[in-house]
Amino acid sequence: MAYTQRTDRAHPSFIMFLVDQSYSMSDKLAGDSRTKAEALADAVNSVLYELILRCIKNTSEGPRHYYDLAVVAYGPQNPHSGTDVGPAWGGSLAGQLVVSSKDVGNHPIRVEQRPTADGVMANLPIWFEPKTDGGTPMCAAMNLAGQTIADWIARHPDSFPPVVIHVTDGESTDGDPRVWAQRLQSLSTTDGNVLVLNLSLSAKSGSPVVFPSEAGVLPKGYARTLFEMSSVLPGFMVDLAAGQGISAQHGARGFVHNADIATVPSIFQIGTATAHLAL
Repeated sequence: MAYTQRTDRAHPSFIMFLVDQSYSMSDKLAGDSRTKAEALADAVNSVLYELILRCIKNTSEGPRHYYDLAVVAYGPQNPHSGTDVGPAWGGSLAGQLVVSSKDVGNHPIRVEQRPTADGVMANLPIWFEPKTDGGTPMCAAMNLAGQTIADWIARHPDSFPPVVIHVTDGESTDGDPRVWAQRLQSLSTTDGNVLVLNLSLSAKSGSPVVFPSEAGVLPKGYARTLFEMSSVLPGFMVDLAAGQGISAQHGARGFVHNADIATVPSIFQIGTATAHLAL
């Protein structure tokens, strides 16, 4: 059975956030006063904090190395890569691509009041900041993700498969990203193939389509492209979705169309769950 490997220090899990920072991300997110980029940065920082808290078993020890984490952004010129795709960590982690949960927990840029996943204001560490500029080089971003994950798998062949959570608000401007997403999903550890989840953000209010199992329920165009780029959810993620009141049928894909501010945190929590975490 796939997707059952325990996450511990001998077998860390890898979670990558692949985030669109193109110019259109400066539009307001549906149902929120913030721009898409600002709301997304808050959501990423919030789920990173949750992941770090999962890694703390002894407060005197600090976070353990249960995860390797990456935040890759595309759109603006990246000062570290010299291209429009690259690592998006800030502060002392700037320029690094894959960072252990131990180092992430110990090196936020700062701590400030931000809304948590459930909308409550709290003091949260900040690792990633919003930016907007340029186009949507999705293929280049998927290519970097694939290179990075292939290298990680070579060093962790028996870990839970890497998870890529990709958030965008538009179509690729550098080719057909389905080819790159399929290559990414073809990578695997002994526990299963890489999981790719896609979220499409919207500036217009409407009902999100969450974890569809058929492309026919989606509008034609890039929504169906993103559906084809998304992995079939493993059973435990379907069960987690049901626990949050999200109905997902057999064969459901890890895709959300027309995501609003109420949807993003729930999907992040499901996407960052691994089968078992060491106690």
